[in-house]
Amino acid sequence: MHGFDVSAILYSSMITTFKLCLPLLAAPLIAGIGTSVFQALTQISDTTLSFLPKLCATMAIAYYAGPFIAGTLTTYMKHSFEQLVLIGGN
Repeated sequence: MHGFDVSAILYSSMITTFKLCLPLLAAPLIAGIGTSVFQALTQISDTTLSFLPKLCATMAIAYYAGPFIAGTLTTYMKHSFEQLVLIGGN
């Protein structure tokens, strides 16, 4: 196995991980920023108000981004198994 093959596989895995994690991390971040701005403007400091929008945003994005995540993961695994067969064949 050449060094180029290993770096290409690692690069592909890192990009796939980024694609899978981005929707699930960006939604609560945006909801948290919006909630923080709302709390700063109204001076309400309720812990439920900071937790509930993040939870709802995470659940909603998990529901709507689920097919994208499953498709991306399936494509990556197919590609990985094809590479594994090519490497093992040499």
